[in-house]
Parts: sequence; structure tokens; C-alpha cells
Amino acid sequence: MTNKFFRMALLAGIVFAAGCAGQINSVRETAEQALAAANAAQTAAENSQRTANEARQMASGAQSSANQALSAANAAQSCCDATNQRLDRMFQQSQAK
Repeated sequence: MTNKFFRMALLAGIVFAAGCAGQINSVRETAEQALAAANAAQTAAENSQRTANEARQMASGAQSSANQALSAANAAQSCCDATNQRLDRMFQQSQAK
């Protein structure tokens, strides 16, 4: 009787261990998939950061160009205003004679 009970317990243990091994493999697969997804997300985040840095540099360059264009436009406007003032004075002087 004890021998039969021992065999049943041993068989139950083997079945239980086999079931646990299947579950462990399933958990391992899930963990590996999660790790792969995390690695892919990290790569995507690094690419996004790189893209954001490149966009920031481009925006900074565009701002610099815009500032230079504004400075040139202000200088051109000052020159135009000075020319208009000279022409107005010349016209007024020609009308006074």
C-alpha cells in the first residue's frame, strides 16, 4: 500500500513538475517578448530624441537667419527713410526758389 501511495505521489510530482515547466517556459517567453518590446521602445525614444535635437538645431539656425534678415530689413528701411527725407528736402528747396 505504501509503495502504491509512493508511486502515485511520485507520478503526481512528475506531472506537477511538467506543468510547472510549461508555465515557466510560458513566463520566460512572455518576459522575452516584454524585453524585446522595451528595447524597441528605448530605440524609438533614442531616435525621437535625436530627431528632436536635430529639429532644435534647425530651428535655432532658422531663428538666426530670421534675425539677420530682420537686421538687414531694418538697415534697408533706415536707408530708404534717409533717401526719402533727402528727396523731400530737395523738392522743398526747388519749390522755394
